[in-house]
Amino acid sequence: MTAGTAEAEQEPVGIPERRRGLGSVPRRDAGPGPEPTEEGVVRWAYARQRRWIVGAAVFTAIHQMCEAAVPVMIGAVVDHAVRRGGPADLALWIGLLAALFLVLTVAMRLGGRCNRHGSQGAAHDLRMVALARVLDPRGFAGPTADSGALLSTATADSLRIALGNRSWVLGAGAVAALAFGAVALLLTSVPLGLLVLAGLVPLLWATKSLAKPLSARGAAEQAQVARATGTAADLMRGLRVLKGLGAEPAGTRRYRRASRAALAATVRAARWEAGYEGVTLLLNGLFLAVVTLVGARFAVEGTLSVGEFVASVGLAQFLVGPSGRFGGAMSLRARARGSAKRLADLLAAPYAVTGGDRALAGPAAGELTLVGLSHGPLKALSLHVPAGTVLGVAATEPAEASALLDVLALRAGPDSGRVELDGVPLARLRLDDARAALVVADHEGDLFDGTVEENVASVADTAPPGRVAAALAAADADQVIEALPDGADSAIGERGRSLSGGQRQRVALARALAADPPVLVLHEPTTAVDAATEAKVAEGLRTMREGRTTVLVTTSPILLQICGRVVLLHDGEVRAEGTHSELTRDNSSYRMAVMA
Repeated sequence: MTAGTAEAEQEPVGIPERRRGLGSVPRRDAGPGPEPTEEGVVRWAYARQRRWIVGAAVFTAIHQMCEAAVPVMIGAVVDHAVRRGGPADLALWIGLLAALFLVLTVAMRLGGRCNRHGSQGAAHDLRMVALARVLDPRGFAGPTADSGALLSTATADSLRIALGNRSWVLGAGAVAALAFGAVALLLTSVPLGLLVLAGLVPLLWATKSLAKPLSARGAAEQAQVARATGTAADLMRGLRVLKGLGAEPAGTRRYRRASRAALAATVRAARWEAGYEGVTLLLNGLFLAVVTLVGARFAVEGTLSVGEFVASVGLAQFLVGPSGRFGGAMSLRARARGSAKRLADLLAAPYAVTGGDRALAGPAAGELTLVGLSHGPLKALSLHVPAGTVLGVAATEPAEASALLDVLALRAGPDSGRVELDGVPLARLRLDDARAALVVADHEGDLFDGTVEENVASVADTAPPGRVAAALAAADADQVIEALPDGADSAIGERGRSLSGGQRQRVALARALAADPPVLVLHEPTTAVDAATEAKVAEGLRTMREGRTTVLVTTSPILLQICGRVVLLHDGEVRAEGTHSELTRDNSSYRMAVMA
């Protein structure tokens, strides 16, 4: 008996509490997560829903024993009511049979309900664990899986692990049915019962042994599906670019290769599973045939009555079902372990940064200092940005700018050196405090599915009246709103796909300005707008950030012109500094970087 289906409504468990703002992440309240091992994940998924799983196992066991009792009861009806008794005896036994079916039905419904709670609740908890790790402010050290693979792990793998909880329910029901059936056969005929017991042990062992390769097959299948999902996500993200370049055929070929690899892995896993089910069905059928033949011989010899023979054959036929379900339970468990390994790898991924435990004493003044900072191409970089000033950083190599941004955004820890905020090492501050005081707005700032106003206002819950409107005007995003059919209430789609590149860039810049952090680092915020718009944005940026520390990592002459000081970053070091006009006049490397 398979208690329940995979679909059920589940009360929310451990829903993350979301703080709005740049750098904020969902926080789980579902207690400590699992140990990041295959066994740890499986055990945690069970422990979180133990009450429901145990309840489902108990009710399923009752249901299965009642089903096993049906042929026994029918045999009793044949012997006691039909052959020897009268109408009153027949009515009594039929009433007992009806009561048995009533208990059977109630147990099935209660078992199905508990089973759905146990599996769907575990799936929800596992999704929250995966989400918490993906959005953990400490990030991932080194390269991370693409978004499609992470999505597959958080959804498909979580569901498979959760469905592994049903293996306990199916296994408990199967064991209870087999034990009850064996005892009933022993009471009917000792030789027949011993035959069943002797045959069940190797049958169950073979079923469990054949299920082991399913784990590896399932893991390989999920890995290929995750790659295909990741490829599809990448192509959808870059669909506008692909169309612009006329590269749709190349993108189609790339996805076709990934999809075919996933299909091949799925087919291989399905073939193995079909073969497994066929072998277990064959073994169960042979077992049933042997028991039936022996029972028939005993009936012919007079060792068994007609009713006992009916009960024995019915029990032997019934026992095929529990044996098969035991195999199904092993299959679910094997596939769950394959997915648990993938989730455990995600949870065990090392953190990029750890953060400290020191809180900011008050609002940050915004003094930023880099001391001997080395990371990737950066070599012992030292830099001081006084509070309330605007600094331009022109890097001759994009890798140098990316390395600097990764360290400032706390996406990676420096190899050596440190970053200080108001004289306090950034690494000693709590991550939430550090990221609230120092905000890095990347060049590719993702927008959320919603309206323009929701995107910009999401970081300014406690802002004074008018800041959002001022930020929109400073980024020239008010012009974007005027061009939209519903103004600020216009839906912009996932990642702002309904907007042009320049419109997305201006809305993302407005969002960063609306946050109004003590230190704001902007990376090439105007690459997708024309020169006239860029000049308006530069003026709005200077006005909006007056008295606040701002670092512009850019090679745009228009933006560098509003900076009080500009540094040239070359070969991982500061090679020159001054105003934009001075560096343009005196430094050829700077001219090549910003005028190219």
